[in-house]
Amino acid sequence: MLKLGDTNHLQVIKEVDFGYFLDGDEEGQILLPRNQTQKLYSIDEWIDVFIYLDSEDRLVATTKTPLGKVNQFSFLKVAQVNPVGAFLDWGLSKDVLVPFHEQKKPMEAHKSYLVYIYLDTRSHRITASSRFDRFLDYYNDLFEEGQKVDIIIQSQTDLGYKCIVNHTHWGILYKNEVFERLKIGQAMESNIKKIREDGRIDLCLHQPGYGKIDGISERIMKKLKSCEGFINVSDKSDPEIIYQEFGVSKKAYKKAIGALYKKRVITLVKGGVRLID
Repeated sequence: MLKLGDTNHLQVIKEVDFGYFLDGDEEGQILLPRNQTQKLYSIDEWIDVFIYLDSEDRLVATTKTPLGKVNQFSFLKVAQVNPVGAFLDWGLSKDVLVPFHEQKKPMEAHKSYLVYIYLDTRSHRITASSRFDRFLDYYNDLFEEGQKVDIIIQSQTDLGYKCIVNHTHWGILYKNEVFERLKIGQAMESNIKKIREDGRIDLCLHQPGYGKIDGISERIMKKLKSCEGFINVSDKSDPEIIYQEFGVSKKAYKKAIGALYKKRVITLVKGGVRLID
């Protein structure tokens, strides 16, 4: 079945001056214009293409990679605003529309917004929205604590950063566990720290538990060996300095050097940590 607003694996069935026709099965023949690909294809060849609607609402193919796809969140820039709504540039010849009623707050030209791209069942057009709640699930039987997930920063709150988890759920990064400046729309990896009773997900940027400590310990040892056996970062250093050097919280750093100290591979000295020969 053809997936509108997504990548499809289709067969070339005809070549014409202005491009190629692909077999869209029940949807008929779909045009891949020559200006939408940089390659030459043979009849019966199978290729990966992204399917969307052109300005006349006809199915069209491209080998270009858009900045988003249906059923996913993307951080996109407004190309223009007109009486219909805001049109966002998603890397294709036709911009994606965010109708006014789908805007959580009025969008302005040339500014970027996090939006959810979906297929509108009434118009059968690819549309976007900045009203997220109805697109997100509060049941999380797909997740478990300690699991690595993909997140997108949605907004900053008094508690920290509100995030989209795997394009399907809400999550939060608490500000006391974040030691870098995060931007709205920034995509990154995170770990699930806790799943709350209300279905929301607490996140952390580093693997919780001993697995994380082992990873930090390895980084500390590599740093010590590359710095002639001494680093001027101690358990009393400022959290910002520790994060700049190792990308972890002060609490995690203290646990890691404590573990190394117990193994008798380092000693704690004034102003830093020294490797034991």
